[in-house]
Amino acid sequence: MQKLRVSYVAGVTPGKWMDRFVERYPDVQLVAARHDDGDILQLLAEDAADAVFVRYRGDSPKDATRHVIPLYEELEVVCAAKDHDVEYYEESIPASVVESFPQLDLADYPEGVGGIPTAMEVVASGAQVARVPQSIARLFHRKDVIYRLIEDGNPTRIGIAWPAAMEDTTLVDEFIGIVRGRSASSSRQASVRQDEQQAKQANDKLKAKAKAKAQEAAKKAKQQAKSKARAAGSKPRKRR
Repeated sequence: MQKLRVSYVAGVTPGKWMDRFVERYPDVQLVAARHDDGDILQLLAEDAADAVFVRYRGDSPKDATRHVIPLYEELEVVCAAKDHDVEYYEESIPASVVESFPQLDLADYPEGVGGIPTAMEVVASGAQVARVPQSIARLFHRKDVIYRLIEDGNPTRIGIAWPAAMEDTTLVDEFIGIVRGRSASSSRQASVRQDEQQAKQANDKLKAKAKAKAQEAAKKAKQQAKSKARAAGSKPRKRR
């Protein structure tokens, strides 16, 4: 049974894409898992995943070992405790104001010490604020924590990556097509291109066969005509 292994960072919600993939390819085993600890791109290097949804800032993490297609941008927000000064801003807050508050670094809260939930507990205490992608704020929402968009914040991007050395990318291509909104009948889908190629090859074979048959019939007719001509030329002439 074919298998496709997909991992994704927290904040990505790939459920709808996975459901569509399973609907289109019920004979393929789709294994999906969220990766919260460490560099998700390392899963590709270790052959622990066929494709990953990666979060990055700045330049694309694409290199000689992996392909990366950018998908969408995430806005940056600041998370703070209820009753914090941040709450006085209705929708967004200037970046200069956010920088004036004590900052929490999510890198200081790996999975071994509780990860993002523990970081949000610190935020809820009012000790520090945390600047995170909006999707993270939504995923780890707490009643005692609020968040506001940061004006001129530092956005992040979500992209999908897969190994450059992968020999057969058919399933990855199919999944990426679904993520990018292509329909099952889209000519850009790998399966559709394969079907079209097979149909073209079959059609070319039929054309070649018909052409060969026509050439053979023409050759045979020409030979018969020559035979008749020779037969007519060899008849004895009548005496006058």
